[in-house]
Amino acid sequence: MSRLMIFDSTLRDGNHAVKHQLSASNIKKYCQAMDGSGVKTIIVGHGNGLGASSLQVGLAALDERTMLQTAKANLEKTRLGVYMIPGFGTIEDNLKPAIADGAEVFEIGCHCTEADTTREHIEFLRNQGKETYGVLMMTHMASPERLLEECQKMQSYGALGVILMDSAGAFTMERVRWVISRLYNGLDIHIGFHPHNNMGIAVANACIAIEEGADIIDGTLRGFGAGAGNCQLEDLVALLEKSGKRTGINFYRMLDASEKVMPELMNKDMGQDPISIVSGQAGVFSAFRTHVINAARAFEVDPRDILVEVGKRKAVGGQEDMVVEIAKQLSCSTNNDSLSYQLSSLL
Repeated sequence: MSRLMIFDSTLRDGNHAVKHQLSASNIKKYCQAMDGSGVKTIIVGHGNGLGASSLQVGLAALDERTMLQTAKANLEKTRLGVYMIPGFGTIEDNLKPAIADGAEVFEIGCHCTEADTTREHIEFLRNQGKETYGVLMMTHMASPERLLEECQKMQSYGALGVILMDSAGAFTMERVRWVISRLYNGLDIHIGFHPHNNMGIAVANACIAIEEGADIIDGTLRGFGAGAGNCQLEDLVALLEKSGKRTGINFYRMLDASEKVMPELMNKDMGQDPISIVSGQAGVFSAFRTHVINAARAFEVDPRDILVEVGKRKAVGGQEDMVVEIAKQLSCSTNNDSLSYQLSSLL
């Protein structure tokens, strides 16, 4: 296995968990605590990436240039990274300003069957000499063969690696082994994995991905992220080190940041609850959680029923309006006196 690279998305995916309200002080303190800890890159920004701050998916407390400039001013040894989904962000409005603000590592993401949409952006960044990775989201929705085809496209565009996002926390351990081994045997670039923890196996899935050839793991401290959260980096590093695998991480430095800084960022502990578990089973994007809870309350329907229906319709990020439509339809056919779920317990 190549040397493992840890990408830290605490200040990006974690923004989902607090409705994109991370402050400049949060970013400053976190970057100071984690700079030089051994993580390769700290990804910063709105939960959905550059250009995504909006009423539909959530307005960020800070504009993205302030976020990036704040992070850059407090990073000396660790690289500043950004994430962008074409359509939310553009080259002119977002990538060029991010370069100007000091971003060094770029993740360009898309739905798992739409790598074509990233070509212009990956090629632009590589022509600028930037370290660039392709990202496929909602990867439980495609076969290993199709995922390999999409990754090969990104490789041909010049991406230095590809990162698979288990955006819904729907991967079983067997699927991780099946998919990552297929990519490892079919690609000549780095392979990464970004697991979510809806069914409580994000760390285990990350370890299996590493065993099968992945050399990038994208996670967060305390698992801070959308839905049930991400692969908890402290747990992952502890397990890898105990297993005799060198990570290059200053483990005590990471633990200090987890203990001293993370309580200021988080408004609740991450973990599995009934909503997260059903979301993982149904294959629903973790960031839909708040929309589902709000719609369930508004229309007095079971949020689990909404998730199951959203999963059947294979909704992806950007289709949050579908949640309200489904809740409204369910309200017309549900006996409101026999709800099986207490909405107040989800808050």
